[in-house]
Amino acid sequence: MEPGPLEDYRFVGRRRRLIEEIRSRGIEDLDILQLFDQVPRHLFLPEGMWHRAYEDAPVPIGQGQTASQPSLQALYLSLLRPGPDDRVLEIGTGCGFLTALLARAADRVYSVERLRELSVRARTTLDELGITNVALMVGDGTIGWRRFAPYDVAVVSAASPTVPGALVDQLVDGGRMLIPVGSREEQELTLVRRDGERTTEEAVETGCTFVPLLGRFAWSDEAE
Repeated sequence: MEPGPLEDYRFVGRRRRLIEEIRSRGIEDLDILQLFDQVPRHLFLPEGMWHRAYEDAPVPIGQGQTASQPSLQALYLSLLRPGPDDRVLEIGTGCGFLTALLARAADRVYSVERLRELSVRARTTLDELGITNVALMVGDGTIGWRRFAPYDVAVVSAASPTVPGALVDQLVDGGRMLIPVGSREEQELTLVRRDGERTTEEAVETGCTFVPLLGRFAWSDEAE
């Protein structure tokens, strides 16, 4: 019998070392660390990148996109604290690894991806792992997904010149969102909170670099 994805001897030790690396960067919440032990990151990456799956580094996934650094994704989780009753809007499905982590922590995840090939690949992997509380859509992430709004949490995994108002509008009162804001070259990871009609923004990490968020309320094209 073939080993399951979490028991595959090639990756067990590497996954545990990654978790220790994440812990060394200040993420000590056991609930968050256990998520990284429950989801096999290599299955979300192109097979040619499996040897890098458990590095604490961004990894190319094709289409000019990358899978984010795991410790940065752990920071997202520690700041947003999605709970078992929360509905999460994710902008930028990418390979689907963060989608899977969010699905383990929250009630439902609604994830929007601009590139169809990535969305289809993520759906296949999520289905293979039996993760069923995720809805995926191909479209403009800057618009969000109004059909299932409002959301308790929003996660944006691409860089925007400003905070898209359409996404803030889809948060519940008390909702929170993380989004990289800045230029194409460098951004500040920004925590946005909605309090009624009032919105606050707080930079929580500077000097980060994400792929650009393309769409109506962010960058209009790759060359801009």
